[in-house]
Amino acid sequence: MIGHYVGHVGRADPLHGFLGRTMADRLGVRESDPSFRAFRLSGSNEVYAYEERTTRTRVICKFFGPRFGWDRDKAAGTAHREYEGLRTLRGYDLVGSPHHVIRPLGMDRDINCVLALEYYPGELLSEAINRAVHQHDSGHLFRRLTALAFYLATQHNRTANGAGVDFDADCRYLDSVMGRLRTRGRIGDWDVDELSWLRDHWQVRPRMWQDQQVWLHGDATPANFLFGRGMDVAAIDLERMKRGDRMFDVGRIAGELQHAFLAVGDRDRAEQFIGHFLWEYSCHFPDRDAAFRSITSRAPYYMAVNLLRIARNDYISDRYCGRLVDQAKELLRAC
Repeated sequence: MIGHYVGHVGRADPLHGFLGRTMADRLGVRESDPSFRAFRLSGSNEVYAYEERTTRTRVICKFFGPRFGWDRDKAAGTAHREYEGLRTLRGYDLVGSPHHVIRPLGMDRDINCVLALEYYPGELLSEAINRAVHQHDSGHLFRRLTALAFYLATQHNRTANGAGVDFDADCRYLDSVMGRLRTRGRIGDWDVDELSWLRDHWQVRPRMWQDQQVWLHGDATPANFLFGRGMDVAAIDLERMKRGDRMFDVGRIAGELQHAFLAVGDRDRAEQFIGHFLWEYSCHFPDRDAAFRSITSRAPYYMAVNLLRIARNDYISDRYCGRLVDQAKELLRAC
């Protein structure tokens, strides 16, 4: 996760002072003349890793300013929201092994609304999925999904607040995704009519309203979970954290698994991994069988929404977009 080396941070750069203070005050690293190497992560212009030359101490920095341009208040608000979200989840004892939420280290509005974060070495879920898809290393992905199911079930169960879920919010989210697809010309009026009709059928199903709210990761994609040794899992990128139905996270992971295999024309192979993940998640409830029935009955809706969300991306071809939309419809017909 160290990324691509892009150079050193100049001593006259305000970021140099910010990194020095952050490492000294929050990590106890005090160098009289620190020097920082910069690494761009995954080609992003917003997320970098910085390594102090002597101690090899690393910090991750997310810059929210470039995303929001002139709207510095919005950028700072988003950075602050992630900072507080990380603190909130860590307050549920999601720290250390095996369940870890990365530690926020500091913010500076004047340096492109930077948020400094703990560096956590590990393998991304996306890397484990790629090994299964392209190298047929199924066992490795099964193990990672077992650990991830344990992490997510722990986060969700510890943060349940007793209030009922609001499935209307998830219906509105589907509407928002459909609207963006329609605006971009990726679906037509007939698609919108059919997807809306299917949404309405899900909306009246009592099972979609019967769970209680939990703290969600909010963007449970393969790029946002890191794996250490054994069952160790760390969650990163929590700027979309919110209260909601646990299936928003669980269904997104299942949808991402389906997408990974659908993209290479091997859709059916995804089922073993989806089933394994849902079964492992269910084992962290008093009645595993009942939990599995509930989860599998609700998962198709959230998987479908995630496939449609993926279809919005510019890197998705029109042809593959059509396959994603068709698969989403098939999932929604399972109501």
